[in-house]
Amino acid sequence: MSYNRRNILQRMIDIQNIVLSHTNRGVTQEWVFENEIFPVYKISRRTFYSYLNTNAKAELKKLNKVAEMQPSLF
Repeated sequence: MSYNRRNILQRMIDIQNIVLSHTNRGVTQEWVFENEIFPVYKISRRTFYSYLNTNAKAELKKLNKVAEMQPSLF
């Protein structure tokens, strides 16, 4: 299985959106991790907070911009 930064960034965005939607209802991040994130994504608590701390949308835009500038081989 190859490593793809886009997939990781998209996973971060998905997790951030899940947390945002639940915390708007008044639920804690700890509850969201234990009941929504961990059963699906199987990530550690440290990784979870690292994902929340990353500005994934900006990094994904930057990555897409660089990919558009590179010439295609085919």
